[in-house]
Amino acid sequence: MVSPLVRFGTSTWTYEGWKGQVYLKDYPKGTFTKHCLTEYWQFLRNGSPLFRTVGNDSTFYRPPTSQQLRAYRDQMPEHREMCFKVWEDLTVPVFAQHPRYGVKAGKPNPRFLDAQLFKDLVLAPFREAQFQDGTGPFLFEFQRHDLSVGEFTSRLDTFFGRLPTEFKYAVEIRNAGLLGPEYRKVLEAHGVAHVYNHWSYMPALAEQHKRMQGTFTAPFTVLRLLTPLKMSYADAKKRAAPYTKIVSELPEMRRDTVALIQQSTSQAKPTYVLVNNRSEGNAPKTIQALVEML
Repeated sequence: MVSPLVRFGTSTWTYEGWKGQVYLKDYPKGTFTKHCLTEYWQFLRNGSPLFRTVGNDSTFYRPPTSQQLRAYRDQMPEHREMCFKVWEDLTVPVFAQHPRYGVKAGKPNPRFLDAQLFKDLVLAPFREAQFQDGTGPFLFEFQRHDLSVGEFTSRLDTFFGRLPTEFKYAVEIRNAGLLGPEYRKVLEAHGVAHVYNHWSYMPALAEQHKRMQGTFTAPFTVLRLLTPLKMSYADAKKRAAPYTKIVSELPEMRRDTVALIQQSTSQAKPTYVLVNNRSEGNAPKTIQALVEML
């Protein structure tokens, strides 16, 4: 039996490639993404639901409204949680030279780690929708940036010191050089989790844990299995599409994931494991393999 503390889920739930695997119902044209969340939770392994959490990547691009949150809540059974990415306007110190940023491209972001803005635009709809019980850790994904360790950790310290403690927070970094005592100390001081991310240009999960002194910083643990190491997002996407099968197993990723789960749950910490199709080709099958290893 897998510990009830382990909460497996996928990075998002709206992949058409899972029809015939996760999704067996026929959906009228244009309604799949709006209504398939209900069926997502019903996916079984050996007669028991496999998924106990799910990621929401769309909120990286805009905060959810209370109406959207109520729609999610209406499709979620009890004891299930959704892990929301935090709006990128709060996590980008300088906007990249990318067309989607328009006139902001290349400019410093005045909203970077603005605690009041986070409370007003992100947290307020969750309270309005009474969605607290269905909310897993908020995922602060920081793309690679040029801030020093000292400046970044100082900004994090100030930011999390101003947030309410009724929600769970987790930080995902893409700068390997940030991993270390200063970063770890700030997260631990605020009960914020480091997101162990298996991502293109980060160290292996076990190495991340070593740099975090082999201990966890929060009352819960978060892992995100995203892409193969040393492989770009574009190459990982091309390799994995259309996400219907395992295209190549990642044994080290699997072993490190199981070891982190076992250490976390041995300390009675809920452990969220979010798996992306781009890691091995098919997130549900990767999760099933991890369950077998456990």
